[in-house]
Amino acid sequence: MEQQTLTSHSYLTFRLGDETFAASVNHVLEILELSKITKVPRAPHFMRGVINLRGNVLPVIDTRIKFGLDKADDTVNTCILVMNLESEKQKIMLGALVDAVQEVREIEQSSIQPAPSIGSKYRSEFIEGMVKVNDQFVMILNLALVFTTDEVSIIQETAEEKISIA
Repeated sequence: MEQQTLTSHSYLTFRLGDETFAASVNHVLEILELSKITKVPRAPHFMRGVINLRGNVLPVIDTRIKFGLDKADDTVNTCILVMNLESEKQKIMLGALVDAVQEVREIEQSSIQPAPSIGSKYRSEFIEGMVKVNDQFVMILNLALVFTTDEVSIIQETAEEKISIA
């Protein structure tokens, strides 16, 4: 009998509106309750501002706006995922505002299906694939592709500007 090795990875699932997304736990450092976000002049439209994270300035992006969704009011479930991203050899730590965090799931790589390229209201280049969980599709994000190198540079510069102003 041939033995097959199954590879699974851990993903943190979270909600944006009615949709469920997943990000590799390798990129998620921690989950924060929503705190006061300081607006930054001339920031990209998807950047909500910055917060103080243990003495460090953390840029916070509004994931809904970045993904092309309508802006929504913050709720008690709104939280900030502190993420470590790498984009073309640049590393950045940033906060991603999400509507609600759900759970960490083990997902078999073999169960991940390619993302559809037509009819999706999200930019498909962000989506690594989709998996069906309890009769619902979960979109698995490729975090390295969510932000372009230029956007990463702008986010870093904007956060650094805030430091020099303060």
